[in-house]
Amino acid sequence: MEPIIGAGGGANGATAVKDSDTQHFQADVIDASRETPIVVDFWAPWCGPCKQLGPLLERVVAATRGKVRLIKVNIDENPQLAQALRIQSIPAVYAFDQGQPVDRFVGALPESQIKAFVERLAGAAGPSPVEEALERAGEAMEAKDYGTASALYGQVLAQAPDNLDARAGLARCYLGAGESDRAREILDQAGEGADQHAGIKSARAALALAEEAAGSAGDRTAFEARLESNPDDHETRFGLALALVAIGDREGAVDQLIEIMHRDRHWNDEAARKKLVELFEAFGPTDPITVEARRRMSTIMFS
Repeated sequence: MEPIIGAGGGANGATAVKDSDTQHFQADVIDASRETPIVVDFWAPWCGPCKQLGPLLERVVAATRGKVRLIKVNIDENPQLAQALRIQSIPAVYAFDQGQPVDRFVGALPESQIKAFVERLAGAAGPSPVEEALERAGEAMEAKDYGTASALYGQVLAQAPDNLDARAGLARCYLGAGESDRAREILDQAGEGADQHAGIKSARAALALAEEAAGSAGDRTAFEARLESNPDDHETRFGLALALVAIGDREGAVDQLIEIMHRDRHWNDEAARKKLVELFEAFGPTDPITVEARRRMSTIMFS
């Protein structure tokens, strides 16, 4: 499968700011702009306005999070390049996209105008290759096409190992395929700060649930039979909820736990409510099942 991120970089890709020269301009700007739009800052050490403009450009370009890259060219060291582009005054800033200059300005503009200049270029670029890959992987996950999704997440991680969205997604692929050990391995490789990432937290919660429920799937029929004779057997209903989690019936599991709360929400130190909170963490806060279950749970708690 071909790489999803080109040499020019993208979100989580190559460094957003780079110095270039006449020899490397073709690769650094013309060729690279076919993958990611490039802003080129032509400057010189003796130019006062250049020193004011440079930090502003760097900050504004960095805010695009890889959708635009900045190349800096010292015209004193590269006079032939300046002549070829007919640069007569500096600072001069050019925008390149798809191998062609598409916009430019001369002089030290206010930050608001610089931001508008860069945002026009970023908007024309559309989503980065990483964003596109993550979106396609998410669609595959929704369709339970774990093979396609894991391949896309794996591509992102191969070129951007610190991308926590891809790491969390790949772990969920393995969980969906019943490979808890591989999911744990992927999550264990997450770097510092990963514990605060919503996707990683959710994937770890899902892993914990999968491991807890692993031995319960085969007991579903027995749980259902016992509940028919005694609907108030909350321990059996709780076990049935875990069995339903094990087979991927998330709505069924939520229904059983909500039913326990409806019958006796204080049972076993509010075990049903606490398990629902774990499920919400595993599903994610915006999952439709989470949203609806929270509404139902609140109705019971505040009735």
